[in-house]
Amino acid sequence: MVRRITWTARAQNDRRKILEYWNNRNKSNLYSRKLNELIRQSLVLIAKYPQIGRRTDKNNVRLKVLKEYLIIYEAMPKEILVLTIWDCRQNPHDLSRILK
Repeated sequence: MVRRITWTARAQNDRRKILEYWNNRNKSNLYSRKLNELIRQSLVLIAKYPQIGRRTDKNNVRLKVLKEYLIIYEAMPKEILVLTIWDCRQNPHDLSRILK
């Protein structure tokens, strides 16, 4: 059963910031479009197979590695709630606060 994908405001904001960063850095939106497509494809896979992500200490919250990013999501019976997209080059202590 494929589940519906729902984004939190934080996840939408994180994705927007990541894509804007790459647009500004590369002076082109080509990489951002490819990265956004990878995110979309990963979420389609997660919706089909929600247990594909690595477990966390928090119940039903998992993370999927995508290049240098983590897609952090909560698997519920009828939907996948995308909590955030985390750039692994950030301070890891900040990530532990998100997962608590």
